[in-house]
Amino acid sequence: MSHSTHMRSSIGALVLLLSCFDHLVFGELNQDFSKCHDFFYKGTPPKGVNALGYQPICQRFKNQFRFASMYQRQHRTPLYSAYVISSADGKRPTSAWMYEPQLAFSRANPEMKPFNISVDQNVMESQAVLQDYINSNYTRGHLNPSMHQNTSEDRVATFTLTNIVPQRAGSNSGPWNSWENGVLRKFKAFCEGPMYVITGAMPYANGARWIKNRVSVPEYMWSAYCCPSYKAKLPRDVLPLFPTYAAVGRNDRNSGEEIVPVNPKARTALRGYDVRKMPLNTLEGILAQRLNMPISLFEGRCQ
Repeated sequence: MSHSTHMRSSIGALVLLLSCFDHLVFGELNQDFSKCHDFFYKGTPPKGVNALGYQPICQRFKNQFRFASMYQRQHRTPLYSAYVISSADGKRPTSAWMYEPQLAFSRANPEMKPFNISVDQNVMESQAVLQDYINSNYTRGHLNPSMHQNTSEDRVATFTLTNIVPQRAGSNSGPWNSWENGVLRKFKAFCEGPMYVITGAMPYANGARWIKNRVSVPEYMWSAYCCPSYKAKLPRDVLPLFPTYAAVGRNDRNSGEEIVPVNPKARTALRGYDVRKMPLNTLEGILAQRLNMPISLFEGRCQ
């Protein structure tokens, strides 16, 4: 083989090699949810969310996508997590808390990873870490709760801090927990197909509140579901709850009552953590005003 022929052959091989690298998937942090769109009704994420400052995450565990989260880098909390609900198989898992490596290192392994005893500075700067919640007076509140996932691996995957917001114990183990249980009961009793759920956090209107000057605390929790296929004959009191319904829950017992009123007859430990249930369009109106975004959560309003 002549020298020039050898050179052409080498260059051709190099071009082929580079083209292969161009198609490698280095991570699951992207500009959209195209790799995990199955967690949204009709494969369509909420419309109206301004992408600036938000990072879509296709939550990957043991080489499978488990759910999706829209992460706020500046606040070190998710705006929302989206998933398809299913009945839990077994008890709540005892799982090590995990983080998203690619928020810290763009070419890191796409799998969520358990925290090490010593946390890398890049990880601390890019997202919430376990130390943020220690002695903070807040629990780690799941947006995608493990009780809404079926397999052990799906449930373990919810234990990533990119699926967590600071939540008061009175909300987390009280009225908000009751809402989550109620959604699961409706799915099992009335849905005849998948139920799509989007759960998120709503910031304070008058400026962010923080734990340890690092992690933003939400004033409210919010959630909505879409069950497009359900039983033909629903009880009269259940009929308004399909195909969609929603809720907003208080995360600050001292907040005003404009969005969620307080039940004065509630037990003292739970008073001020009320949940207001509402139609989907009411929630979207509240989100549009609070987030200054004309948000539409489900394609075609789940019709």
